[in-house]
Amino acid sequence: MSDTLIVCPSCGAKNRIPADKQHLTPKCGRCGASLTGAGGTVVELGDHNFQQVIGSTDKLVLVDFYSPTCGPCKMLAPVIIDLARQYAGRVVICKLDTSRHQMTPAKFQIRGVPTLIFFKNGQVMDQAVGAVPASELETRINNLL
Repeated sequence: MSDTLIVCPSCGAKNRIPADKQHLTPKCGRCGASLTGAGGTVVELGDHNFQQVIGSTDKLVLVDFYSPTCGPCKMLAPVIIDLARQYAGRVVICKLDTSRHQMTPAKFQIRGVPTLIFFKNGQVMDQAVGAVPASELETRINNLL
């Protein structure tokens, strides 16, 4: 995943947010204003940074365990992007490619994709398997917030 460029709504300064820091609460480098909600990006996870991202926030975290060759995963991808924009600043939306990173899915006994797991304070709160409709995901998120 690449770095994100966010324009500060207060002063107009361009701020580069590194890919491995997008789950944190960003602030403008010039004026110090919060950039939360300005981005709404999906954070790409791997075995190397999964625990760091999940454990470093007190926000609700949704992780989409997917495979790039999976048809239902491809159908769900735009929904995940829309959720990231809609819940920017309130929910951290992440994706983990199960074909490249197998240790984390094995830890959660994921046998099929797409699998969506909701975390809060590092603990599993809810789980959904399959191409779940956007309305159901919104309901689950709102119930957990």
